Formats: sequence, structure tokens, C-alpha cells
Amino acid sequence: MKYLLLTLTTLLLVSRGAIYAADASKASKPNIIFILADDLGIGSVSCYGADNFKTPNLDSLAKSGLRFDHCYASPLCGPTRALLMTGRYAYHTGMTSNQTGPLLKPDKEVMMPRVLKPAGYVTAQCGKWAQLPLQPGDWGFDEYLRFQGSGQYWNTQPKAKTYTLNGKEVRLRAGEYLPDRMHQFVVDFITRHKDQPFYVYYAMSHVHAQILPTPDTAPGTKDRFKLYQDNVAYMDKLVGKLIAELDRLKLRENTLILFAGDNGTAIPWYERCTINGGKALSGHKATMLECGALVPCITSWPSHVPADKVTEGLINICDFYPTLAEIAGAKLPDGVTIDGRDFASQLCGQSPNWPRDWIFVELGRRWYDRDMGWKLNEAKNLFDMRQAPYAEPLVPADTKDEAAIAARKRLQVILDQLNPAGGIVDSGSGPGRRAKRLRLQQKQADVTALLNSGNQNETDE
Repeated sequence: MKYLLLTLTTLLLVSRGAIYAADASKASKPNIIFILADDLGIGSVSCYGADNFKTPNLDSLAKSGLRFDHCYASPLCGPTRALLMTGRYAYHTGMTSNQTGPLLKPDKEVMMPRVLKPAGYVTAQCGKWAQLPLQPGDWGFDEYLRFQGSGQYWNTQPKAKTYTLNGKEVRLRAGEYLPDRMHQFVVDFITRHKDQPFYVYYAMSHVHAQILPTPDTAPGTKDRFKLYQDNVAYMDKLVGKLIAELDRLKLRENTLILFAGDNGTAIPWYERCTINGGKALSGHKATMLECGALVPCITSWPSHVPADKVTEGLINICDFYPTLAEIAGAKLPDGVTIDGRDFASQLCGQSPNWPRDWIFVELGRRWYDRDMGWKLNEAKNLFDMRQAPYAEPLVPADTKDEAAIAARKRLQVILDQLNPAGGIVDSGSGPGRRAKRLRLQQKQADVTALLNSGNQNETDE
């Protein structure tokens, strides 16, 4: 009888929303830290097989949790951040490029902090915000530190002379490394709020250009790729330092750490970001090829997420929006179409069946949907993705391959249902810098791959 009562009690405590303890105490609310690296593709992370980089802290984080092999963002930073913060596809929000951020309005979109705050969370933003409109506080963040652009490190850079701290402009001191200052802000925030559930959106400066020496760079280093490697290493070091602080504060067990890149590797570096013994990757930042949107993604929550696992499950980065709401016991906004899909039970090892069998990627006036074997774009071009991320050959329109024919029909049905062209269509002004940068990218890109795929390059700021 005693064991029967215990079993019944346990069953009562377990429900879809009870991934953590079912009571309303602090222990039932995990802390959440989402770290978003800038321009970091899979070819720069050693646990993804990177040949020319060592990222021991990210590798250790992956060992302690779950690594995703199929996480897709947008190929460009601004649209990715809107996807993450709103859980909605670009044709719903209008954030189809880096220029269209002003279309996001607080009376139309509900960003993550406004979802989590009613569930008892105190929230902070730290780092990059430039492509998103207004200030983080206007979207519900209690505290924030934001810098003025991308790739800001030292006050010798025009946009790094100041940063914004909770609405006030603060000068970056000479010799002060902005990523270190950001780390201090995050540590101070979690220390002050260690006794209540917190959510931190930590948008790192690394490894966006301008690639400059780090505090750990050997004096006199001039080689550009070595400097890039130093920046990746410093980014990894900061992740390790943050985890050490969580351990020191005895918060690690009940803190869900999520790490992802915002798009693929930038063009100056992608050719040397090979994996698994020199294998070149298909695509880079701002392209609609595979590694424009495929990003590294790691989650770790020692008390709940199974350790040392790798998943082939497909996720869009907008899926974190409903997933984190579910884990936090928060209510999704009424009257808003949420495109993200909740994978909380899969994350915590409670279900083997991932909620997606396809993902959707959009940038400017281009888009595609992709399943595990095939990709179909807005021009009705079909690509064979069975060799991805290394190759994605165009399938002839007159193919007799029955699998390809079936894939085309299946993916076209999905695109017809989504109907991106019926939503907010990009103005056509371009997703980033204009002609000069576009010509540079076109010269340096893998022309053969682009011609075969029918895709084109885009640009970034």
C-alpha cells in the first residue's frame, strides 16, 4: 500500500509541463542562459569536427548535455535574432533582412522576456542588439548592456567608444575589452539574482569582424587567420568562465545553458573552417546553401538533459521560444501565431520523436524548406541533401528518380501551406551592405557550388 501511494503521488506530479518539479518553488524554475555567438559556424567548433580550432569549453558543455547536428537559424544575424526572440518566421514579423528590424513593434510582437516575466523570471540582455529596434528594455528586459554594432571589442573602434547600460551611455575605457565587460555584467546579474529564477540572453561579440587581437593574443601577431583562431578561443574561454561562475554560485545543476551560432561562418574564414579531416562545407554566412543557416547548437542542464548525447532531430531556432516557455511554466501569448515547435520533452529525454520532420529558412526574397534528405526553394529548385553538409547537388527538373519526385511534391505542399509570399515580403532593398560587398563575396565564393545550386549570395552588416 505504501508503494502504491508513492507511485500514485509520483504520477500526479508528472504532466506535460512538469519536466522539472511540479511545485511553484524556486527549485521548479530553472535558470535559463541563452548564449548566441556571432558568425560562428560548425567548422569553428571542435566537437563538430573542426580541423583548425580547439573549443574545449564548448566540447565539455556538449559532453554534459545534448549537441544538435541539425539546428537551423537564418543565414543572417538580424533575422535569426528576431526568430529567436519572437518564435515567428520572418514573413510573419517582417524581419526578413537586417534592414527591416523597424517593422518589429512591441504592440505586435511579444519577445521572450515578456513571456517569462509573468512566470516569475527576472530577465537580462547582454551584447548585440543593433539590428533589432528600440532598446532591450522596451521589449521587457529588466536590465541590459548593449553595444552599438557588430564585432565591437576595443574603444579604438568608432562604434565601441561607448555602450548602453540600462538606458545610459557609458564610455568604454582605454584598454578595457568589451567582451570582458559583458562577462562581468552577466556574472553580476546572476549573482544578484541567484535566489530567483533568471533568464539571460547573452549575445556575444565574438566572432564577428572586425577581427582584432584579444587579451590573450601573442604580441605582434599579424596573421589574420591566427587572429580569428584567437577570437574563437577567447569566445570559448568566456563560456568556460561563465560555467565556472555558475559552479561557484552553486547554480549549475538548475541552470539550463543553451549555446548556438546566429548564422554560418563569414566569408573570409569559411574556406579554412573544414571538418573531419579537411572536408569543405557547403555554403557560408548570407548564402542559402546548407551552412549559411546550419549552426552549432548545444544544450546542457545537468539535472534534466541527458549527458553526452547527439541528436539528428531537426530544429529551427524559433523552436526555442515555445520550448523555453514550456520548461519555465510560462504561458504563450494569446492571438499570436507561434511558428516554433515545443521540443521540451525531447530535450529532456522523455520522448524520442522530435516535433519536426522539416525546417524552414528565409532571407530577403528567398526561402526553402528542407527535410532530412531534400531541400526545395522558392524557385522550385530541388536539392539532394543526402551528402550535406558537404554537397547539395541540384536535382534535374526532369528527373525520373521516384524518391526525388516524391520529395518535391511533399516539400511543395509544405511551402504552399506556409505561403511566405502571402506574408510580409521583403522590400528588395537587400539584406545588408550593397554592391561593393556583394562583388567581393561573389569573387571569393565557391562559384561552381552556387551555379549548381541556383542560389545567390547575400550580404551582411
